[in-house]
Amino acid sequence: MSDVHYAVELTAGATRELEDIVDHLAALRGADDAAVLLDAFLESIATLERFALRGAVPQELDALGIREFRQILLGHFRLIYRVIGERVVILIIADGRRDMRALLERRLLGQ
Repeated sequence: MSDVHYAVELTAGATRELEDIVDHLAALRGADDAAVLLDAFLESIATLERFALRGAVPQELDALGIREFRQILLGHFRLIYRVIGERVVILIIADGRRDMRALLERRLLGQ
């Protein structure tokens, strides 16, 4: 087991995306369902403190030879992050049913 503890950070964009997802679910299905989803996100994020490299490289980036980003899947949601030293920076929290290639190119590759 790893003794390294990583500091996990969410970018402003990822924080906003998480809030939007939870707010949307609360409006559709109620506060209880939204709270359950938020707890699931927070539990997944917390695992990165000990197991930062547990996520897979997103296939859209792997196809381009870009391997410094990783993802955790939570249902149809994707948390895209990067490990920088002993920090984990969560960059994107998005519905994986979106056009992820375009989102990743725009947000991570600046295209």
